[in-house]
Amino acid sequence: MTGPLGLAAESSKDSVRKALPTGLFGGNDDVRVAVVGLRSRGRNHYNALQQIEGVEVVALCDVDRNILSERARDFNEQYDREVDMEVDFRRLLDRDDIHAVSLATPNHWHALQTIWACDAGKDVYVEKPVCHDMREGMAMVEAAHRNDRVVQTGTQYRSCTANQAAIEWARNGNLGEIKVARGICYKPRRSIGKVKGAQVVPDHIDYDLWVGPAPMKPLSRKNLHYDWHWDFDTGNGDLGNQGVHQMDIARWMIGAKGMPPRVMSAGGRVGYEDDGNTPNTQVVVLDYPDVPLIFEVRGLPRDASARQDKWQMDNYLGSGITAILHCEGGNVVTRHGANAAIVQDPDGREILRFTGTRNHFLDFIEAVRNNDRGNLAAEINEGRLSAALCHAGNASYRIGNKADRKEILGQVSGHEFGHDAMDRMLKHLAANEIDVNQPCLSAGPWLQIDPSTEQFDVAEANVLVSPSARAPYTHELLR
Repeated sequence: MTGPLGLAAESSKDSVRKALPTGLFGGNDDVRVAVVGLRSRGRNHYNALQQIEGVEVVALCDVDRNILSERARDFNEQYDREVDMEVDFRRLLDRDDIHAVSLATPNHWHALQTIWACDAGKDVYVEKPVCHDMREGMAMVEAAHRNDRVVQTGTQYRSCTANQAAIEWARNGNLGEIKVARGICYKPRRSIGKVKGAQVVPDHIDYDLWVGPAPMKPLSRKNLHYDWHWDFDTGNGDLGNQGVHQMDIARWMIGAKGMPPRVMSAGGRVGYEDDGNTPNTQVVVLDYPDVPLIFEVRGLPRDASARQDKWQMDNYLGSGITAILHCEGGNVVTRHGANAAIVQDPDGREILRFTGTRNHFLDFIEAVRNNDRGNLAAEINEGRLSAALCHAGNASYRIGNKADRKEILGQVSGHEFGHDAMDRMLKHLAANEIDVNQPCLSAGPWLQIDPSTEQFDVAEANVLVSPSARAPYTHELLR
């Protein structure tokens, strides 16, 4: 059986990577890594990697020279040695002494940097979501496999042994029939503000490099950094930011190896008006025929009214719930950062707990050392598929029309779990003083998905998940 990439469904497990040059990692040789994108997550990357025995972070890279110099100074002080600094990622690819790159750049750069690195013979650790659109994800898998490279996705919950054990336990039938999987991203997001006109990009930032393959436009928000998540040109909203972690766990819970036959989403950016264009409130219904997957994004600030939701937004935030597998005899609940998965009875009482985790970066390094991508906890095809579910949900949302409560619920009439999620979302918004009886959200159509090509039945949706890249920041696999 082959998928849309022409690859066997289980090829990553059976693949044997070509041998590296003799002696490259023999004896006491270090795995030498460059970390790219340093403002936020990249700092975690270089600290985690540098603390693994036999790993040496040899270069740091960022298009913001101030951040680059600040992080390099901190690194040098902490590890008592000089690390190389680079602004342009492409210069790292020419260095034979760099074996792998670890990417914590914005979403719109992930695919191209991964593909370039694979072509240059480097192994790659790439942050979530691995791709900015569906076509990019497929190209990344092709680049990794044709170059026989190790590419690990930064969905670290895949290395949580508690999740592994609990999911296997439930799928073995210990809680009876599996009904539905639910991904949860309840994370308050404040307004990013609203500016008048184009903003000045500081001289210490190479803006052309920062934009890269995205459309070149003037900066039209207060902050260049981080708030790119809320612009569809460079980010994917919280569905593809924090949410892709939970999407990955929920897909893992039901054992889905491909796309569902159809998807529908409704949501909006409500509660404030700012320069973001991604939804802060959203429900996605991924209609797998055996076990549907429902995803919920809630981004309005915490307050008394938010707690009126049945699922108790504040309690979920406090306990860090990320995904729930609802079964006939109870639930399996995973928690953010807790390295624990909880089994509950139908009344929500804990009856069993699984604990334990592994170091996700160590999984990557061991795969690099052993020349074997088959043992990765989150091989690139896993990452691109979970990201594709997020992109599919956003595609339905983005081609939707403004709708009121009645129209939104009409879209999911007859779908038990989708209707329940939409209804609770609307009640949540009403409790936050959003008039849901007026057209307030975008309700997307049901998009049919061809499982062999992962194409939609609506051309407008296909354009959204396969946009063109800006020259020269492109690659033959992305054309």
